[in-house]
Amino acid sequence: MTDLNLPILDLSQLDDGPEAAAAFRDQLRAATHDVGFFYLTGTGITPELEERLHRTARAFFDLPEADKLAIENVHSPQFRGYTRIGGERTQGAVDWREQIDIGPDRNTVDDPDAPDFARLIGPNLWPAAQPELREVATEWQEHLAGVARKLLRAWALTLGAPESYFDEHFGEPSTLLKIVRYPGSREPEPQQGVGAHKDSGVLTLLWVEPGKGGLQVQRDGAWVDAPSVPGAFVVNIGEMLEYATGGYLIATNHRVVSPRFPDDRISVPYFFNPALDSRLPLIELPEELAAEARGVTQDPANPIHALYGENALKSRLRAHPDVAARWHDDLLAARS
Repeated sequence: MTDLNLPILDLSQLDDGPEAAAAFRDQLRAATHDVGFFYLTGTGITPELEERLHRTARAFFDLPEADKLAIENVHSPQFRGYTRIGGERTQGAVDWREQIDIGPDRNTVDDPDAPDFARLIGPNLWPAAQPELREVATEWQEHLAGVARKLLRAWALTLGAPESYFDEHFGEPSTLLKIVRYPGSREPEPQQGVGAHKDSGVLTLLWVEPGKGGLQVQRDGAWVDAPSVPGAFVVNIGEMLEYATGGYLIATNHRVVSPRFPDDRISVPYFFNPALDSRLPLIELPEELAAEARGVTQDPANPIHALYGENALKSRLRAHPDVAARWHDDLLAARS
């Protein structure tokens, strides 16, 4: 541990020989068994790419409102595109942020017998006024997909599974990139940028604007700050990795507190998850690790599904009730 509230791990150790790689894997297992969150350096993301992402994100949010609303997510059955301030909810409460959601660009599924979650497959909505956003978002996602796969192979080994365990069970990853702006609040009490929640998938890599705070992680019943660290991502695991390890690894509650006006904050989380039709089976842990597995934390009102597509669809329907009502009222009726 450092004087920060979360441990810092260096991914480049995996390429520094067997001893360094083994040490990294031990640190990775400990961090996600004890906390579920850590800082990650050594990812190979260059300062130039970070600066380009930051500049492009700022330029998007500075677009005229009409340009942003032209790609508002109410136009997308797949919940892609721009979400205006107050347009997303966590645990039923409104989040104070604006954002654009970007997933794998694919054709929609035209099959009446396809599972409900297949409705999430489809194209992105890109701003015509800013073509650079598509370019930098694509480059960013391609690099982070490699980082995510490297982490998952390290987790597999340190949990006693074959290195290819997650590769074999992931299929074509279902990813989501969110480029987010948290505007400043004038309210005397801290406001909800994002409400307390656990991520529903497997792995999240979060880039935070340098010098900015707001992210808080729950540790031992208290909220602790996780400010930006130069050159580092904040990494956390989601409920499916907790599920796959029988609770040996832990998905942790976290939230974002709005900055004070006139300050604001750019944040870019990247979610790396299995194919929508993939199931993550339980890993057969070594005896000494299995003895420390806590079991999966289950909220009866928010069940964890082994099939990732069910988790993803549940999350989208809850987070964006306006999109759900416009395109998926039959699903809402079936779940009521």
